[in-house]
Amino acid sequence: MPRDAYVVGVGATNYGKLDKTLREAACEAALGAIDVAGLDPDRIDGGFVANALGMAERQGHLGPLVMTSLGIPDKPASSIEAACASGASAFREAYVNVAGGFADCYLAVGVEKVSSIDSITATGYFAYASDYVYEGNCGASFPGLYATIARAHMKKHGTTEEDLARVAVKNHENALLNPKAHLKKRITVEDVLKSTVVSTPLKMFDACPFSDGAAAALVATKEVAERLGGPMIRIAGVGRAGSLAALPDRTDLTSLTGAKIATKQALAQAKLGIHDVDFFELHDCFTIAELVAMEDLGIAEPGKAAAMVRDGVTARGGDVPVNASGGLKAKGHPVAATGLGQVYEIYNQIAGKVSGERQLRSVKTGLAHNVGATGGSVAVTILQGEN
Repeated sequence: MPRDAYVVGVGATNYGKLDKTLREAACEAALGAIDVAGLDPDRIDGGFVANALGMAERQGHLGPLVMTSLGIPDKPASSIEAACASGASAFREAYVNVAGGFADCYLAVGVEKVSSIDSITATGYFAYASDYVYEGNCGASFPGLYATIARAHMKKHGTTEEDLARVAVKNHENALLNPKAHLKKRITVEDVLKSTVVSTPLKMFDACPFSDGAAAALVATKEVAERLGGPMIRIAGVGRAGSLAALPDRTDLTSLTGAKIATKQALAQAKLGIHDVDFFELHDCFTIAELVAMEDLGIAEPGKAAAMVRDGVTARGGDVPVNASGGLKAKGHPVAATGLGQVYEIYNQIAGKVSGERQLRSVKTGLAHNVGATGGSVAVTILQGEN
């Protein structure tokens, strides 16, 4: 049986355009987590550093650089790459080391820096995470691939462009209250519908921004967590799965198989049903992705997610808050940091450390859903407060 493992500290930079290197941003987030935990860095047994687009800064092998900068160069560190799911994948590996009895405390940090390159180059780099021979190399960028998913959802379930726009409006509204968010701009459904077409039916305001940023979490045993004296927030369940890498090979474009499997794994480990979860941070790289995720996880029946958004059920003050942080859509998407940024949000919400009206009411259990590419990699994490 695995040991119980707890998140004892989290940290994150602001998201957006940062005047920092990959190493500097990663260390800022890691030091934030160390400070929250009140932990001596020497007590960290090792780390996993998530990064997907290091080629933008001509830097690989980030692990040793980060550990050296933290003053613990003798501690092992490995790089993790699972496209946009790199952050949650690194977090899971830290959990495995602690729960498996190999270590008492492990660091997971995710970081990305893309503002130094132009949008066309960045879009090209992103395409490397698809089945490049059959998709990216043939001109199918990620906006195009998610537009294909959106078209399939529209045909199967009657989803409209207005339905997608409401997701963007909700998440932009949430990001206005998030001091770390990339986009702090109130928008309307009309604004979304009139914004520049990226790949029909998706428009500029249906898409998340390219963001710089870093986020980190420290995973430790129950004994370490109790000794540190902070909030007892247990990693109740983790799931990791995949889907067919390329869209042309799939029989159903309105669902990600990996999301369903990873969610089932995490819920089974946590001994919970999906409706036992109080709030969600979902991977909404495009507005259609949030609706698909809600249906894959079982928050909504197939084709019914849009109605929940329209009726305010998923709003910050609704019965099932989704992306109270602003999500990837407005908080930002620093690729390999995104999954750990979700953990950062869930930890702080459960611990009651979110200020003002951004703090959700009476939340104890939160779920993070992190997707790489169009679902080739998926990681699901459930955190649960115990005090």
